[in-house]
Amino acid sequence: MMPNVSELPAPPVLSADTLRVTPLGGLGDIGRNMTVFEVNGQLLIVDCGVLFPQEKHPGVDLILPDFTVIEDRLDDVVALILTHGHEDHIGGVPYLLKLRNDIPIYSCELTIAFLEPKLDEHRIENTNLNVVAEGDRIKLGNFDCEFVSVTHSIPDAMAVFIRTAAGNALITGDFKMDQLPLDGRLTDLRSFARFGEEGVDLFLVDSTNAEVPGFVTAEREIGPVLDSVFQQAKGQIVVASFASHVHRVQQVFDAALLTGRKVALIGRSMERNMRIAHDLGYLDIPEDVIVSSKEIMNLPAEQRVFMATGSQGEPMAALGRIAAGEHRFVTIDENDTVIFASSLIPGNEHSVYRVINGLTALGAKVVHQANAKVHVSGHASAGELIYCYNILQPANVIPIHGEVRHLVANGKLAELTGVPARNVILALDGVSVDLYDGEATIVGANPCDYIYVDGKSVGDLSEDELASRRVLASEGFINLYAVVDFENRQIVSGPTIKATGMAEDDTVFADVYPAVEKALQESLTVEHPNEYRSQQAMRRAIGNWVARKLRRRPMIVPLVVASTDV
Repeated sequence: MMPNVSELPAPPVLSADTLRVTPLGGLGDIGRNMTVFEVNGQLLIVDCGVLFPQEKHPGVDLILPDFTVIEDRLDDVVALILTHGHEDHIGGVPYLLKLRNDIPIYSCELTIAFLEPKLDEHRIENTNLNVVAEGDRIKLGNFDCEFVSVTHSIPDAMAVFIRTAAGNALITGDFKMDQLPLDGRLTDLRSFARFGEEGVDLFLVDSTNAEVPGFVTAEREIGPVLDSVFQQAKGQIVVASFASHVHRVQQVFDAALLTGRKVALIGRSMERNMRIAHDLGYLDIPEDVIVSSKEIMNLPAEQRVFMATGSQGEPMAALGRIAAGEHRFVTIDENDTVIFASSLIPGNEHSVYRVINGLTALGAKVVHQANAKVHVSGHASAGELIYCYNILQPANVIPIHGEVRHLVANGKLAELTGVPARNVILALDGVSVDLYDGEATIVGANPCDYIYVDGKSVGDLSEDELASRRVLASEGFINLYAVVDFENRQIVSGPTIKATGMAEDDTVFADVYPAVEKALQESLTVEHPNEYRSQQAMRRAIGNWVARKLRRRPMIVPLVVASTDV
């Protein structure tokens, strides 16, 4: 059963030789992954990602972990470890480094390479970037960290085995157990078995696919499907994927080479990441297959492939603009094919299907995970998780990286393999879990709000202000204006009513004008009339009428001005 975070006390002072684990993101959402480990006065952070906004977050650019719990203890941070290069694990790093820019960062070669341009964009100089590889074992303050290869949908992903005075913890990051990975880099089950022999006191494990039975399909099975789709396509092809999915981009290049097509990368992040991956040897670009966006437009449609961002329905990404007919050079015709070569992140369903519908309306054939095997997940399914539990035989388990249903399903898998129910810790962001003498226990909770990035503003947008945006977007806006002579208790001008963002025009308010005027006049009969009382009187009058007659709850902003101020 999930703890009620609001009812938990603040965590107590941490005892000596006790390991405290506090997730600041990733538990309850797919995104903004960040976990803080603490022992004997020192902190180790694993991952610092972002959550991408949904339709309920109008105007928001990114959502960050809440750094409040560590903000006053940044000098105690011995290192930040990044398990892999996806945005939900590294996107928040620049914002953390704005609080302390010299935090030592450890990760694999590709992840560090993806991180560096992000730091440049934010004008952050961190010369303490350290490349590690699987098999490396490094002492970081009170934490003895060993890096282990795992298979994921991006090269160079790693799990981390953390040895401390309080016991050993293994955090997987994102992983699966593809037995035939495209790059030959397996999840290192031999090391997992070795850790199991040594003793895994706390296992923090990816939960995203815990509800999915069996094993994830091998990545290499996607290649023949893409080849077939390319061979059948009559016009141009647009493939949408994550800008960091190197393996999928490689398969697109291979399919293009097979069918005599050229590929143009669309989107700044796609171009940048694939250039980095190629320079480091993670991406093999067949000769003369990749061309510029200008060159590809000189080719006939049946020779074009656009590799684009926007697979999650983001309106400003390349595919979203293509679907809306707003892209600067890519347009969709009746013979074109669009391939969604990525999984659907929970919460993005409406946005993705809106884009699919838009593309279909333009005449495109849209191929996606629901109608063709053009993508496989990068996360372990139930069979793989059970396999890991049996190898590791952990004493305690904290399911991570998932919505509540994923965490609960993962916890049940742990119990099936023999982990006692009391040792399966179902927690949410902000909850602190202490490991002492082999027992993991929830000890309290910390503030852990969504931190919104809105343009240049970070953390200034409140939930109330966001709620106001949602009202404006869904219900509209009504402005009332009047000029009043408070000394003589008379209405000088108005009231006038103006609606914005509502289907009805302003003539619909003819019936309510008398009620608003009456309420305004009555507000002038009290002992000390003032602008605030008059404004509230008008608000109540029109608010009740709109709710009753129009079945709406718009934002209502009344303004009463004293005649002496006019």
